[in-house]
Amino acid sequence: MIPVDAQTMREIAPRFSGEWADRQAAIIAAVGEGLAPTLQSYNITTRLRIAHFMGQTCHESAGFRTTEEFASGDAYEGRKDLGNSEPGDGRRYKGRGLLQLTGRANYRALGKVLEVDLENEPERAAEPLLSLRIACEYWKSRNINVPCDRDDLITVTRLVNGGLNGLEDRRLYTSRAKVAIIRIEGLMLGGTSPAKARPVLRRGSKGEAVAKLQIALRKLGFMLAVDGDFGVGTEVAVARFQRDQKLLVDGIVGIGTWAALDKAGKKVR
Repeated sequence: MIPVDAQTMREIAPRFSGEWADRQAAIIAAVGEGLAPTLQSYNITTRLRIAHFMGQTCHESAGFRTTEEFASGDAYEGRKDLGNSEPGDGRRYKGRGLLQLTGRANYRALGKVLEVDLENEPERAAEPLLSLRIACEYWKSRNINVPCDRDDLITVTRLVNGGLNGLEDRRLYTSRAKVAIIRIEGLMLGGTSPAKARPVLRRGSKGEAVAKLQIALRKLGFMLAVDGDFGVGTEVAVARFQRDQKLLVDGIVGIGTWAALDKAGKKVR
């Protein structure tokens, strides 16, 4: 099993500030603790299966910052197809979880499978670890591992969303997940490749690896202080370098950016 965890989730997710950053941190910490064993129990164990699962849940949870949809749920009121038969069911059974469980009938059905009374305690579906199990049960019920094995983002998205809403964000997060998993696999194999051994860096990272990044960027002509603090200036320099190298411009230094820095650095020696 690939040991994905909270760090993996942080590498995939967008950054937030203030209250949203705090909420994201809490969800990632809770889900990350049981992520690998839970995925393993649902046979979400290969690089592609894990990457698609992480990419889809990241999008559906607004970047792992909520396990409850932002809307009130009024739009679901009276939806017989969701089993919402009682007044107030729209709000009571609004979307919750990493993949947005919605509707009385679905809460009842998933609750029976998980042996949790979600119909009478619908708020529990927003509990991070339980929301992970709910997402995995949904994944299993729709047999989503099959299109994952083909790396078929379109079909995976349709099975999760019912359409193609947010397709580009789902593509981005799935790509980030693939990079994060490759890094983990490299470490598991004891690889000696510098790009695989180095950590993923982003705004807020600190330490020797950041200092080495800043030195590498300075050698390429970027005017940066070498202070080991990945702040705005370093992020802007990384983004400019990525754009120049025709990489994904996200300001995050992962395997691809480290490799490009190594290659560019050899040319200026």
